[in-house]
Amino acid sequence: MSVVEQYARARVLTGADLPDEEDGGAVPVVLRYDPEDDPRSVRIGLPGRGSREWTLPRALLEQGLRMPAGTGEVRVWPCGRVQAVVEFHSAQGCSMVQFETKTLLRFLTRTYQAATAATAAEPVAR
Repeated sequence: MSVVEQYARARVLTGADLPDEEDGGAVPVVLRYDPEDDPRSVRIGLPGRGSREWTLPRALLEQGLRMPAGTGEVRVWPCGRVQAVVEFHSAQGCSMVQFETKTLLRFLTRTYQAATAATAAEPVAR
């Protein structure tokens, strides 16, 4: 099965546990999908002290690009026509990270292609 890993730059809006960057808060982020590990979830890896990785339902990320979605530790919502915000809550506080919507859409498209390929490659039980 094919793991999808996409590197992106995102803008940090808030978050004491994330590094301050000179270029307006832009940080490198890793978007990851492993259909063998969990076909319904994606992971977002954030830099900073201890590098934090968040797992969230793929459907939540997709829904959040159209309308506010999520409760609890992860929330996603559109921010204008070309950006989306992902908000992460932890014991250390809240971090809000802004992505270009097209980056997240490209990633989601690749995850669905990988999931389809993985399903097609499964042997047929007789």
